Amino acid sequence: MDKTIRAQLDNIRSEDGQLQNNAYASLMEKTEKPVSWAYEAWDELFEGLKHKDNHVRAISAQLLSNLAKSDSKGRMLKDFDKLLEVTKDERFVTARHCLQSLWKVGLSGRKQQEVLLNGLAKRYDECIVEKNCTLIRYDIIQDFRNLYDAVKDEKIKVLALELIEKEKDVKYLKKYATVWKK
Repeated sequence: MDKTIRAQLDNIRSEDGQLQNNAYASLMEKTEKPVSWAYEAWDELFEGLKHKDNHVRAISAQLLSNLAKSDSKGRMLKDFDKLLEVTKDERFVTARHCLQSLWKVGLSGRKQQEVLLNGLAKRYDECIVEKNCTLIRYDIIQDFRNLYDAVKDEKIKVLALELIEKEKDVKYLKKYATVWKK
């Protein structure tokens, strides 16, 4: 890992919002493609999922989702539940940032895709008792759509439509269905 990457990873935990935001933007851009330093940052980012600062938790979750494509050892298969747990964060904005980036985990392979789809389907069902259930469900359906658009696997679409059909409220059923009418 070069010094610039190391400094940006350190700046994620900075109390200076500008430094933190700059580090986030730079690292998100760098991790759009596979990187050689993924495992040097892996454990540190997973520790960041439990950091006291919700910005650090959100950034760590988003970076880990991006780093999944660099995970040649398949570590995400055993670590995914820790990432999914952030979708229940006490700060809803943090949970939502994590949730909206999770689909990228499914880009890294069939096994990761299966873990992702199963985790999101379970989350879709269990969130029914949560305050922001409809937003969580919408984001999950959008994750399915994003992944489908990237890999064109009909199984993803079928599962998403099955989840939508579980919605009892017609208003939200229609809202979720709009994601698939694009």
